Amino acid sequence: MRKPTRQRRRVLLVGLAGASLIFLAAFRFQQQERAHSRATVFKSSTISRLPATILWAWERPEKLDFVDPQKIGVAFLAKTIYLRDGRTVSRPRLQPLTLPKGASVVAVARIESERANRTTLSSEQVKQTVAELSELGSLPNVVMVQVDFDATTSERKFYRKLLVQLREKLPQSTALSITALASWCQGDNWLEDLPVDEAVPMLFRMGVEREQFLSQLAAPETFNAKPCQASAGISTDEPVAQLPHVQRLYVFNPDVWSPEAVNEILKTYQR
Repeated sequence: MRKPTRQRRRVLLVGLAGASLIFLAAFRFQQQERAHSRATVFKSSTISRLPATILWAWERPEKLDFVDPQKIGVAFLAKTIYLRDGRTVSRPRLQPLTLPKGASVVAVARIESERANRTTLSSEQVKQTVAELSELGSLPNVVMVQVDFDATTSERKFYRKLLVQLREKLPQSTALSITALASWCQGDNWLEDLPVDEAVPMLFRMGVEREQFLSQLAAPETFNAKPCQASAGISTDEPVAQLPHVQRLYVFNPDVWSPEAVNEILKTYQR
């Protein structure tokens, strides 16, 4: 066999190096795909273990140690975040909350931006807000973090960046939820590729759109956006006659929760 020349050896080495790089890239991609698949399965199993009914506990003293943790979970307002003058200002929950042992807990953060004096939301605000939100994933017994932000059209880019970075910060075992305006779920399908486990359409405080959306659901129809199809949010003072079939029903109460109010919800919506 003829001995390879120096030039041929150089070509062979370059070819082998290229093949090695291709192999390493393919291997890393495969590993990333497997990791992503494992994370997706884990997150899905986490959220699927949540009870069918979840009570929102807002900023007031709530004593919910009477609920059955096998049937009912609690989504409590953990902090409120204000986006003001290029800054992120956070206020923690100040009211006591009593829960039963073994309760499934969702930590909720309400985000409010200035409407009258709107300023451009910056990358630094994204970073600061993500830092505030990611802290919720380490609270005791929290299995999911929920973000409540009525983002305007001009704020969606900011919100998307926030959710992408938050998903990267949270533990893989912690699910990520957002509340959603009904219009986001029906005709304005910008939620489809967000890195969230669910989007909860809010079927209360809807204003003039309420009758339109509720009549569509009574058809029966479901929401177009897939993230909106597993959950729904209602309020005790605005009953929904024809509720879409959902895995999880979130319930807001403008008054303090009582055993009677909880039993009424379970009976009315056959939970």
